[in-house]
Amino acid sequence: MIIDVWSDVVCPWCFIGKRRLEKALSLFEHRDQVTIRHRAFQLQPDITSTVPTADYLADKYRMPTEKVREMQANVCAIADGEGLCYNLDDTLSGNTFDAHRLLLWAATIDKQDVLLEAMYSAYFEKSQPLFSHADLISVATSIGLDSSDVEKILNSEQFKDEVIADRTLASQLGATGVPFFVVDMKYGISGAQPLEAFTQTLEGAWAEAHS
Repeated sequence: MIIDVWSDVVCPWCFIGKRRLEKALSLFEHRDQVTIRHRAFQLQPDITSTVPTADYLADKYRMPTEKVREMQANVCAIADGEGLCYNLDDTLSGNTFDAHRLLLWAATIDKQDVLLEAMYSAYFEKSQPLFSHADLISVATSIGLDSSDVEKILNSEQFKDEVIADRTLASQLGATGVPFFVVDMKYGISGAQPLEAFTQTLEGAWAEAHS
């Protein structure tokens, strides 16, 4: 069984969704036969500067900053229920293209999930940005990746086409946002759905594949 997961490293629901999927897999009898592929999806592909997230969202959705803060507080409470300690007050929004390129490279050395986890934790729990090369090198080296290898990837054009291809495939599958989970390219889960949605989809997909 292959689960493709489209996400963005600055999407608070993606970290929550990751935890719910992991919990569902811990309850899944055949979890040792499941492969997870993390795929790239930029929520803000056209952003060219780094700005406070609250201000960015207030401008994007044309709502008062105070309302955005209330929404962020609600997300933090939900994250807390998944064992995550969000601090969204000081997060910044920026372009995540290079972060996705680095994650796709990390997959080639079997470090994608641990790097994604480190990125999520840095951004959501420690309010660390993930946009400049220096930001990304800092997070990557914190999990033991070689700084020269990371810098080489970031200074190249490697995995550029793959990031674009991931977004294109997501669109073809009907995804308009993330997180977006697809089991065996047949069964989709859109959003950080309750645990039951994941467990039911896993059991149903396995049963059909082995009937």
